[in-house]
Amino acid sequence: MASVRDVAQYIRDKMGNNLSTIKLQKLVYYAKAWSLAWDEDPLFSEPIQAWANGPVSPDLYSLHKGQFFCPETFAGADITHLTEQQKENIDIVLKDYGDKSPQYLVALSHSEDPWKNARIGYYNSRG
Repeated sequence: MASVRDVAQYIRDKMGNNLSTIKLQKLVYYAKAWSLAWDEDPLFSEPIQAWANGPVSPDLYSLHKGQFFCPETFAGADITHLTEQQKENIDIVLKDYGDKSPQYLVALSHSEDPWKNARIGYYNSRG
């Protein structure tokens, strides 16, 4: 099975140098969510958590903490672990969400039930 790092590297390679870390987190989240919906394939096993700024992969966060833009490479990433079907699914997510701003993706994730339900009971001034 592919890892979140493999997916992040694939997205980074497709999106280029100016990909913010917050946008990457949301794209990884949507790639996993849509892969589950379309193919019942979780895409990667690492968890996604409902943080105050939306869905976040803690494993991925540990690699870019404190950075605004994504690093060129992610330690341990190997995009050859992704199947052609997984790459196609990610490409569809990038086609639909890749041109959106990080703020738009944060707001979108905050408007959806999975994040809202996971945040029940947490104080969050952002929504």
